[in-house]
Amino acid sequence: MAAAGVLLRALRRLCRVLLFLSQFYILSGGGSFSVEPSQPLAQSDKDPGPTRTFTVVPRAAESTDIPPYMMKCPSNGLCSRLPADCIECKTNFSCVYGKPVTFDCTVKPSVTCVDQDFKSRKSFVLNMTCRFCWQLPETDYECSSSTSCMAVSCPRQRYTANCTVRDHVHCLGNRTFPKMLYCNWTGGYKWSTALALRGNGRTQKK
Repeated sequence: MAAAGVLLRALRRLCRVLLFLSQFYILSGGGSFSVEPSQPLAQSDKDPGPTRTFTVVPRAAESTDIPPYMMKCPSNGLCSRLPADCIECKTNFSCVYGKPVTFDCTVKPSVTCVDQDFKSRKSFVLNMTCRFCWQLPETDYECSSSTSCMAVSCPRQRYTANCTVRDHVHCLGNRTFPKMLYCNWTGGYKWSTALALRGNGRTQKK
């Protein structure tokens, strides 16, 4: 009985020691589930901290528009044969009418041309005759026609036409100008034909 009592007391002491150790382990945090690591994450959700802003600078739009005059300008042709709309010349009105004259010219942007040796040029010398555009021969310009000439008259009637110099012709002054022209068409007939028909009609009446 004495031995049993000693064993019982020893078991009680052992239980106390194990209970103490278990409580100490729990209080020290070794046996509990800690939620502290999740707290900084929750805090980061509430306070995102300083933010960075990025400004997107739009790229300048590249112009792809073709100048209207380019439709008349041949590529890599002779500079001296370029239409007047393709070049810019330093002209002056001090030349003598009807005499040959030379002017310094440059091609407009996007226009390419070559000289007699097929070398690319941006500037060249233009040879032409000293005269204003309205002094050109009738074959060097085109004029508008009139639809209001409906009667044959003698002397012949005139009308104000708007005339434009042909592209390949070079001259001084405005390339578009007004000019008084004879009314050449009457009732669908040329003036000379209409006049002849009118004369025949008078003859038949007699």
